[in-house]
Amino acid sequence: MKARSTKDRRMRQLLTQEAARLMADEGIASFYKAKCKAAERLGATDTRNMPGNHEIEQALMDYQRLFKARTQPVALRRLRTGALRAMRFFADFSPRLVGPVLNGTADEHSAVHLHAFTDTPEHISLFLLEHDIPFELGERRVSFSKKEEPLTYPVYHFVAGAESMEITVFPVDGIRQAPLSPVDGRPVKRAALAAVEKLVEENESSGVRTLEEE
Repeated sequence: MKARSTKDRRMRQLLTQEAARLMADEGIASFYKAKCKAAERLGATDTRNMPGNHEIEQALMDYQRLFKARTQPVALRRLRTGALRAMRFFADFSPRLVGPVLNGTADEHSAVHLHAFTDTPEHISLFLLEHDIPFELGERRVSFSKKEEPLTYPVYHFVAGAESMEITVFPVDGIRQAPLSPVDGRPVKRAALAAVEKLVEENESSGVRTLEEE
């Protein structure tokens, strides 16, 4: 029984590390897809030892520190700067930064994720059209409670400069309650403009150099 338990723990660890590597090296953004592909790679598609998303996120940060120490901080700084520009552009919609660009795990594969707030989502469409910005409109299902069914909100996909952007649009009163994070099941962290300005300032003062500067 002990040998079985040790084997299970080892498989869970291997799946965690492989899923993190796939996210870092192959740009897989979905924890679920990364876990499924890791299980396929390791020949463990029927395993019951799938790691939690929070375990993979921690392994991803460890992997980035070990193998992406030169490139990941540069990409993160660029993405945060791009997020700041986008937030200033969408200032009328009270934007909030969320996801990997905020928590620090974003890399060259990542998009900037924002939450915006308006009771008329079409205003985002008109705003983008007025500025000649092509976009694709999709949907995103998010949960606010583990006891309730997920709700669907519009999400806009577009490119600003060199950065891919995704803006999920909530009603104005949605700013009071954040949806649950797919990582730990808690309300997702959101950062307003002032907080992102501080992040960018900290990145600039940290001495992280671009590859062109080295």
